[in-house]
Amino acid sequence: MKVAVTGASGFIGRYVLDQLVQQNVNTIAVTRKAARLSDWADRVEIVEMDIACPPPDGFNRIARPDVLIHLAWDGLPNYQSLHHFETELPRQYGFLKAMIEAGLPSLLVTGTCFEYGMQSGPLSEDRPTRPETSYGYAKDALRRQLEFLQKTRPFALQWVRLFYLYGRGQSKTSLYPLLKDAVAQGCRTFDMSGGEQLRDYLPVEDAARLIVRVAIHCTVSELLNICAGKPVSIRKLVQQWVAENGWQIELNLGYYPYPDHEPMAFWGDRRRLDRLLDALSE
Repeated sequence: MKVAVTGASGFIGRYVLDQLVQQNVNTIAVTRKAARLSDWADRVEIVEMDIACPPPDGFNRIARPDVLIHLAWDGLPNYQSLHHFETELPRQYGFLKAMIEAGLPSLLVTGTCFEYGMQSGPLSEDRPTRPETSYGYAKDALRRQLEFLQKTRPFALQWVRLFYLYGRGQSKTSLYPLLKDAVAQGCRTFDMSGGEQLRDYLPVEDAARLIVRVAIHCTVSELLNICAGKPVSIRKLVQQWVAENGWQIELNLGYYPYPDHEPMAFWGDRRRLDRLLDALSE
């Protein structure tokens, strides 16, 4: 099997590459700047390509893979920027449509929990989407466009909604890197919100493993949550990180207001994912 990965040099992309290499999958890493993946040159084929303006022979350039794992998306972490649906959405759809029309048989795209909008509690894939951010709206619109495309160009589509991921290599503006940096700087306190929000956090290594398993073993279209399936308060999670690492820092709770684009309590329902994983194991 041959698998191509867009956004391969990003936070999730590197972990996905690692999973594919571990499973001896013929892997093509697609990136705008090949130098970003120079440390992978002896393990994967690296193709330099900007999906915003791909060449006419783009599918051939990425070696006509059996599966494309599409992780690329620009404009984050500004979730409210109009860039997501004014610029990014048409670029993304144009690139993926070209790949499918050239013969791509199977496509996995990472969606987002922001597609659910301000809905609270355990969120299952059966819930209607009600995005409240530009990013969530653009992702949801891309999924719908691809589903319409399936009616004229049959292909397998796995749309996997990511919740909250953490791990080495994460954006410096994310919670875990901010906490780690505060400790490294010798700060006595760490400023954060009240921390009562309930969220769904999953180590990025686990998310990459699940993404790869679905991509290479699932041959039909699926809509799935990639999540832990268990709510945890932000305060408890940060306290856990502090304890696990033996850090000496106090939490300054309530310094920041709660975000207005997310409900106070939501997490992923992963029963559909677990059923699929059980079926793939049989």
